[in-house]
Amino acid sequence: MAQALQKKVETSQSGGKAVRPFGMKDKLGYLFGDFGNDFFFILVASFLMVYYTDVYGLNPAAVGGLFLIARLWDAVADITWGRFIDTRKAGKNGKFRPWIFRMSFPLVITGILMFVHIPGMSDGFYLAYAYVTYIIWGTLYSTVNIPYGSMASVITGDPVERTALSSWRTLGGNFAGLIINVVGPMILFVDNKADANRFLLGAIIFGVLAIACYMACYKLSVERIVMDETNKPKASFGKTVKGLGKNRPLIVFLTLSLLFLVCFMLIGTVNVYLFKDFFGNAKALSMVGLLQSVAVFVGMPMIRPLVSKFGKKEVASAGLLLAATVYAVLFFLPNLTATQFIAVLTVGMFGYGIFNLVIWAFVTDIIDYHEYLTGLREDGTVYSIYSMARKIGQAVAGGVGGAAIAAVGYHAGADAQSAETLQGIHTLATLVPAVILTVIFLMIVFLYPLNKKRTEQLAIDLAERRNSK
Repeated sequence: MAQALQKKVETSQSGGKAVRPFGMKDKLGYLFGDFGNDFFFILVASFLMVYYTDVYGLNPAAVGGLFLIARLWDAVADITWGRFIDTRKAGKNGKFRPWIFRMSFPLVITGILMFVHIPGMSDGFYLAYAYVTYIIWGTLYSTVNIPYGSMASVITGDPVERTALSSWRTLGGNFAGLIINVVGPMILFVDNKADANRFLLGAIIFGVLAIACYMACYKLSVERIVMDETNKPKASFGKTVKGLGKNRPLIVFLTLSLLFLVCFMLIGTVNVYLFKDFFGNAKALSMVGLLQSVAVFVGMPMIRPLVSKFGKKEVASAGLLLAATVYAVLFFLPNLTATQFIAVLTVGMFGYGIFNLVIWAFVTDIIDYHEYLTGLREDGTVYSIYSMARKIGQAVAGGVGGAAIAAVGYHAGADAQSAETLQGIHTLATLVPAVILTVIFLMIVFLYPLNKKRTEQLAIDLAERRNSK
């Protein structure tokens, strides 16, 4: 019933125009969007810290401070851009897609500029250049990512198909991760050392690929749910804030998402030092990247039937529990070789890969719940609130990652690190993720209210309400 009502209301909300049914083109288009986003996002998350410490020669704690400040600023940019988009009327190409087309070019150009190294400059110059280029890049990232993320809730209103979009988005990010984490270390490092010219070459290659993906996203996606502006309730900031404050699923999800981003980015940052210094093999990161993507590819066909049978909440929590258990096991096995460590780690990557495959579908349900509470369709605002939490998570992870690496005694440029430093890096890469993932698991099980039954009823209620207008 919900699917039939949703198809009917999507047709009416498209101004009565015939639009092609939701299908593979939309899934591929949404895949390409995150494919483009993550070419630079994963490059930055995985390798910018080591670029700043080993090429620019910056102190890890100073880099952590930069990441903290930049991500906090990005959180403000997200909210500002989300509110701006919600005040715009949809055009012939939709409300969100045009911004992906317009802003992707300056985003990629700025991303490339981050990896320009001018030899012989002072530490102060390198730090200032890092601040300017990184903060501008992060701001422009908001102008593309907010409309991209918001667009999922207007491509289709069906809960199961939204899960498919979430899975295809994650698959797109993993394709980018596969390329960057497998090919990246082969390009970026020469004789186990970060090379400035190679980093710039890598940024240019990934930038060109990102532009191609953004254009594919723009061409292949269709916005089907377009609210009738003449019947739209008058929005106010106060009403929006009141609705957000009552939105328990949003509040819980923001908290657990922040923690997950802290964990995920900390893993990405520390893994570079783990394999480069603890295992003495930076190129082993390529195998980690490959197996991380393989774990997602294996999990993706399972997601739709599992979610259809058990629900998003139930499937996501099971994946988190598996990942937390694996990282705890790795902490108590400190003498593994790099190959053995990667073999066990692959099981954990499969666990949090399951969570990642459904996470974006949670956001679309929360946007619906906001509409259910307030009568306001504010995709951009609600998604930007979620994105803000992610940016705060990135800020904390960047700051904590840099501070943690410095705290365990890491010395940039040293021929070898001390035994205490190496043990500290191993603890950061295993025990800390185990604890954080366990906390997230408990939160989603006991605090997040949108289980399978409640989500299905929410879709039916909204479809009936829209169809009655």
